[in-house]
Amino acid sequence: MRNFLLNPVLNKEFKLRFRSFKSFLGLACYLLALSILIIGFIYLVTRSSPLGLFRPDQSKTMFMLLSFIQMGLILFITPGLTAGVISGEREKQTLNILLTTNQSSTSIILGKLISSVSFLLLMILASMPIYSIVFLFGGISPGQVITILGYYIFTILAFGSIGIFFSTLVRRTIIAMISTYGVTLFLTAGTAFLFSISLSVNQMGITTNNPVPYFFAMFNPAMILFSFLEPDAFRELSSQTGMGIDFPLWAAYLISYTIIFLVMMFISIRKLRPNMKVKSKR
Repeated sequence: MRNFLLNPVLNKEFKLRFRSFKSFLGLACYLLALSILIIGFIYLVTRSSPLGLFRPDQSKTMFMLLSFIQMGLILFITPGLTAGVISGEREKQTLNILLTTNQSSTSIILGKLISSVSFLLLMILASMPIYSIVFLFGGISPGQVITILGYYIFTILAFGSIGIFFSTLVRRTIIAMISTYGVTLFLTAGTAFLFSISLSVNQMGITTNNPVPYFFAMFNPAMILFSFLEPDAFRELSSQTGMGIDFPLWAAYLISYTIIFLVMMFISIRKLRPNMKVKSKR
């Protein structure tokens, strides 16, 4: 752990990212946009209400809106932050210099992953005080906010590992970025489309207790977020459509993406350094 905290790659990336005025300007603009969105939402709701009240159910709706906006931000930005961290070093011809240091492949890959998503994590954490506005009106518990925050961090690391994987295997950054966005698109829009198709098959009565929609849903981040925000509605949907699996969807998501994370990181670490073994002559 001490070697990881003293990781030169991680320290260098932190200094480059967090000493830039543009980074904090972008963070300020993001928080300002969220604040305007919340204030505008409250204004429109209270204006249309006869007594000018903002009810707890409306507060929950506002929280759900912010949560899905944050999720869209994560899924859109994470591939762009991670897909070029290794291939970019290779294109600038600095990767060989980095590999000659005493840093291990694990230290380099983990340092690149943490540093590339650190600014996004900062944006998510910085928006938590804005999220706390919903506590003024009720409808949301602190436990839900902490759960959503933990879910965001896990999703960022999981999808970030996919970007690191393609950045390590593919030499050109543009191709690595396209590949990462393609996989992200399939795991979001693709699984949602396949979920709706398989769900319609269940509703038509062609099959009963068909677990296929469950397997598509457990890979979709938006559906997992919806199951956190509206657990009763999602359970009712599962029972009505006959998925036939009682295992918690969030647990299946956690297990599947943990496996994806470990596999992506293992392959990235193994493929970072070229094979320097010399074949023995007979």
